[in-house]
Amino acid sequence: MPIPQAADRVPRRGAPGLDVVDPATGETFDQVLDQRPEELDDLVDRSRRAWTGWRADPAARTKALLAAADAVEAAGDDLAPLLTREQGKPLAEARAEVARTAARLRYFSAMVPRTRPIDDGRPVHSEVRWRPLGPVAAIVPWNFPLQLAAAKFAPALAAGNTVVLKPSPRTPLATRLLGTVLAAVLPEDVLTVVTGREPLGARLVSHPGIRHVTFTGSVPTGRTVATATAASLARVTLELGGNDAAVLLDDVDVDRVADRLFWSAFRNCGQVCMAVKRVYAPARLHADVVEALAQRARTVVVGSGLDPDTRLGPVNNAAQLARVEELTHRALAAGARPAAGGQRLDRQGYFFAPTILTAVPPDAAVVTEEQFGPVLPVLPYRNLDEAVDAANGTGFGLGGSVWGTDLDRAAATADRLECGTAWINHHAELSLAQPFAGVKDSGLGVAGGPWGLYGNLRPFVVHRPREEGP
Repeated sequence: MPIPQAADRVPRRGAPGLDVVDPATGETFDQVLDQRPEELDDLVDRSRRAWTGWRADPAARTKALLAAADAVEAAGDDLAPLLTREQGKPLAEARAEVARTAARLRYFSAMVPRTRPIDDGRPVHSEVRWRPLGPVAAIVPWNFPLQLAAAKFAPALAAGNTVVLKPSPRTPLATRLLGTVLAAVLPEDVLTVVTGREPLGARLVSHPGIRHVTFTGSVPTGRTVATATAASLARVTLELGGNDAAVLLDDVDVDRVADRLFWSAFRNCGQVCMAVKRVYAPARLHADVVEALAQRARTVVVGSGLDPDTRLGPVNNAAQLARVEELTHRALAAGARPAAGGQRLDRQGYFFAPTILTAVPPDAAVVTEEQFGPVLPVLPYRNLDEAVDAANGTGFGLGGSVWGTDLDRAAATADRLECGTAWINHHAELSLAQPFAGVKDSGLGVAGGPWGLYGNLRPFVVHRPREEGP
């Protein structure tokens, strides 16, 4: 499939364009349409009208979503390089993201809400049916543009809703191309992709025609989104990131888990909401853990995602690079030491050296906040209660993990973590069939599995007499 030109990837005549930067070079390499907020009225209305037919035929939806999955797989050779170019991740990871996008469409294509009878002893037959909500607004960040888009639109479409999808202005190209690919197999206006700067997103989430807003991004923006939906009483689902802790028990085999632990923190250059962002190690093992992780940080190949030897790409954008640098420098100024990295790489593009920090003050911002980059603080603890308290001691609660040899003890420790998902001896691995949700500031609502489907539906109860009267 050739990459679309004209209307899909460049501005209309006379319309402003949105520059797209390659993070591996720091240079603009393309433009996409910067749509005006006032265009949303027509687009949302068309989405609402398309909803009437889309919601009426579940069998047709299943067929269309299966065709959509096939179309995404067929377009992988175009989607993956474009995703790497605008996001920065290694091409192998971009291909995996395309594959997961198709897999999610295929998974939800077969999912049909169940009608549930209510037997409460009354002389009426009652049952709960499920109805779609209407047009859904899906707002997607720049770290996993396609995968997170599918996590929103696949269950919404399967439930019988239509979707208006807005990618981050930093990574609009692959999503725009995805929209073109899907438009060839889905009915018109069932899935609409809009691209542009703010206030386009703000106008979309507050639009009175939108009945569900699903957003992934920062906590402050999530609060703003929730406030914006209040006027229309639209349903809102928020995934607001995390500051996941990995707690290592005193029986952990450092050599055995070091590689898994490293990549749990550094995949996608640390730009993963549920990545390990801080490690708590027993004091007697702390130096061993630091050295094992630092050795990997010092030797991993960092470069352009299009280079087949690259394992770690750039930070996605200049603003995020500046934040990672600031948090690191503040920690170093407070007494932390870099066992590896600690600074930008002296090359073109948005590269920061993979960094392992030791001697980090527990209240340093790089520990208490979400750094969202290739920086990992490793902190020692004296007893397990202290480590669990520290792991639970931030406002975040997306995920967490426990690492050790005694699996029962590790499971008991994981049960004490205040988060939505806990892993033992691994981290950030999800199944399409499982729920994904955070606690505290990490989110509102549930995505994934049947929970993701029902989050896009409302109950509709029907009562009828068991027997007709005289």
